[in-house]
Order: sequence, then structure tokens, then C-alpha cells
Amino acid sequence: MGLIRGTFSLSNPTRPDLAELERREVVLADGHRRTVPYVGRVEVRFRNRRCFTGAMVLGHEVLLGAIPMEDMDLVLRPQLQSVDVNPESPNIPLSVAK
Repeated sequence: MGLIRGTFSLSNPTRPDLAELERREVVLADGHRRTVPYVGRVEVRFRNRRCFTGAMVLGHEVLLGAIPMEDMDLVLRPQLQSVDVNPESPNIPLSVAK
């Protein structure tokens, strides 16, 4: 499994002091646990899609999770190592509610 990179736009309407934020505990890839600041509401944009989500502050890179990807109806294209809008719904995100 490898990395797939894409160009996303992130914005947060407020920028509070990180010391005053809610905190979340995360388990890192090496198994260590850390408590990190949790910020939100973060607006994520990709092409003609957008969603709102929260974010854990761990460093300078962004790791986009499954929930925002599903919310914006994005698909991974491993053969091209890229992210794209779902070709089955190119104009507006499709959600499944069963």
C-alpha cells in the first residue's frame, strides 16, 4: 500500500489558541499513544466538492480520512496514485442512505 496525494483546500473560520482546544487521544502507526488538539469546523474542498469536518493536529501534513472522502463522494485511483470525483456522479456528490 502506498501514498496517494491530492490537492485540497482547507480553511478554518477561527484560529483559537491550541492550548485551549479539546484534546483527543490517538494511536500512532508505531503503536504509541499521544494526546493532540482537536480543531473544527474545518472546511475541505476538492474540485467541485466540499465538506465540513474536525481535525486532529499532529504536524504539518494532512491525512484525509474515510468520512470526508465519502461525504465528498471521492474515489482513489491507485493505478494513477491520485484522488478524483466519483465518475458515476461527476456533477454532485452522491450519498447512500440505507
